[in-house]
Amino acid sequence: MPRFVDIHCHLAPGVDDGAIDLAASLAMAAMAVADGIQTIVATPHQLGAFRRNSGDDIRRRTAELQSHLGLAGIPLTVLPGADVRIEEDLADRLATGEVLTLGDRGRHVLLELPHELYFPLEGLLEALSRQAVVGILSHPERNAGLLRQRELLAPLVDAGCLMQVTAGSLMGAFGPRCQELAEWMLSKGLVHFVATDAHGPKARRPLMRRAYDRVCELTDVTAGRDLCCDYPGRVAAGADVPAGRRAVAKRARWGR
Repeated sequence: MPRFVDIHCHLAPGVDDGAIDLAASLAMAAMAVADGIQTIVATPHQLGAFRRNSGDDIRRRTAELQSHLGLAGIPLTVLPGADVRIEEDLADRLATGEVLTLGDRGRHVLLELPHELYFPLEGLLEALSRQAVVGILSHPERNAGLLRQRELLAPLVDAGCLMQVTAGSLMGAFGPRCQELAEWMLSKGLVHFVATDAHGPKARRPLMRRAYDRVCELTDVTAGRDLCCDYPGRVAAGADVPAGRRAVAKRARWGR
C-alpha cells in the first residue's frame, strides 16, 4: 500500500487552531500512521491573525514534537513548515527565515488566501520566483472567490503556481460546491497535492486513504500516488515538483 506524505497539517500542539495540546497531537499522529501517513509537515498558521508565530518557535515546537513521538513509539516523521496567510511583507519575511517554507527546505511555501475572497497572485509568484521559491496555493477549492470564478485557476497553474486540495473536499466534507470544484480541478489536471489540513483527532482528522482511493477512482493509480505520495514527498525533501497542468489519464464520471 502507498505511504502518504501530508504537507498541510496543523499538528503542532497549542500554537494555532489545530491540536490543542500534546495529547491531541499524539492522538492525531497515531491516527495518521494507522491511515498510512509516514511523514507530516506541521503547518501552523503564520501571518494574518497569527503573526506571533515565529519561524524559530515553530522549528522548536516541531523538534519537541518529534522527540515526544519517539518516546511514544509512533513511527512518524514531522517536519517544520507553515500555512502562510498572504500579506504584503510575506516575501521579505520569507527571505529572513521568519516565515517558514515547507519542511524548512527553502523551496516551497504554502500560501493561504482569505477564505471569503480571491485577489491576484501573479506579483507574489514572481517575487517568490526571484527567491527560487515556488508557491503552493492551499485549498483553492474552498475559496469563495475561486468558487465563483474557477476560470482563474488554470492561468495560475500555467504561471507556475502549484495547487493543494484538501482530502476532505474530495469526500464532500466541506459541502457539494467544494467537492465539485475539487473534482473539476482534478479532471483538468490542476491538482498537484492532496493534503489533510487536519486540525484535531475528532474533527478534521489527519486521514488520507479515502481521498487517495477517490483520486484513483476518478483518474488512475499513478495520479493517486503522485498527488498523495510522490509530489508531497518531493516537497518534504526540498526537491522539484513538476509544474503546470498534469496530463489526465482518463475521463471518469466526474462528480456524483
